[in-house]
Amino acid sequence: MKMQKAAYMQGLDKMVIKEVPVPEAGEKQVLVKLEYVGICGSDVHYFHHGVCGPYKVDLENDFMLGHECAGTVVEAGPGVTGLKAGDRVALEPGITCGKCEFCKSGRYNLCPDVVFLATPPVQGCYEEYIAFPEDMCFKLPDNVSTKEGALIEPLSVGFHAANQGNVQTGDTVVILGAGCIGLVTLLSCKARGAGKIIVADLVDARLEKAKELGAAYVINGGKTDALKEIERLTGGKGADKVFETAGSPVTIAQTPFIVKRGGTITLVGLAAVEEINYNFAQIMDKEAEIKSVFRYRNIYPKAIAAVESGAIDVKGIVTHEFDLDHIQEAFDEAINNKTDLVKVVIKI
Repeated sequence: MKMQKAAYMQGLDKMVIKEVPVPEAGEKQVLVKLEYVGICGSDVHYFHHGVCGPYKVDLENDFMLGHECAGTVVEAGPGVTGLKAGDRVALEPGITCGKCEFCKSGRYNLCPDVVFLATPPVQGCYEEYIAFPEDMCFKLPDNVSTKEGALIEPLSVGFHAANQGNVQTGDTVVILGAGCIGLVTLLSCKARGAGKIIVADLVDARLEKAKELGAAYVINGGKTDALKEIERLTGGKGADKVFETAGSPVTIAQTPFIVKRGGTITLVGLAAVEEINYNFAQIMDKEAEIKSVFRYRNIYPKAIAAVESGAIDVKGIVTHEFDLDHIQEAFDEAINNKTDLVKVVIKI
């Protein structure tokens, strides 16, 4: 039996490397040699807190994180027709039932029976090989690397956010949070033709990265009154589109005060399960719309095409890279580095 290396969290804040069997490609599956896997904010929450939103890790058992991944097909299983050994692919990590009302209406991200990598109890993909359905593996063009392929997953969240917010050419956009999801939302809004993009965060390195990727203005909310600065930058009108990507009760509560009359708020960051105080009087007075984001749907081909064409440079969000043997250090860095870390990838 062929064996492979895989990384598991063993309780909180501890990674262990194990030898586990290489899976076999089943019916309509391909075996993929993974090359890059990102570290998502959800991975960090599970690793450090054991929980992310309503999802909890069973800390009595080892659990494999990781869902942002890409690699090269090494074997095609029975019934596979569209992929072959040597094809480089990005994996969309959610396998849905295909039969419920949400799958049948095209809103498959809302499927109640989805099997999503690294969402407990489903194991993730910090491993060398994975067997995965052919129809959830998207071929990468020659000029798109597997590192960029691993970033298609978070980019798809940003794409879906910009779609939900219905960003139009020339819109004034405010993005609260400049972590990975805030930055891919920025890239997606920019690609849709947004005019003035304002980004707020508490970490200067993230704000510098936002400027580098196309933000017109950045605000450090720890040093400046963000609401007053946004009011000044928008001439007192507020923003056409507001995206909350941090999942923080503070920034979520700020959104009704930032949005323009008739504008749209899109909640992207995964909020904690507790209730949040929210000023609905502002929403009613402005006839503002509130949208939300749960992962993405029907995005991967378009996101890959946008990277292929150069419309979006997604690799610019990566600041740190580690190999699988040093995944403990990678997670420690992701937790503790508030100075210059934006996005970490693991080279498998």
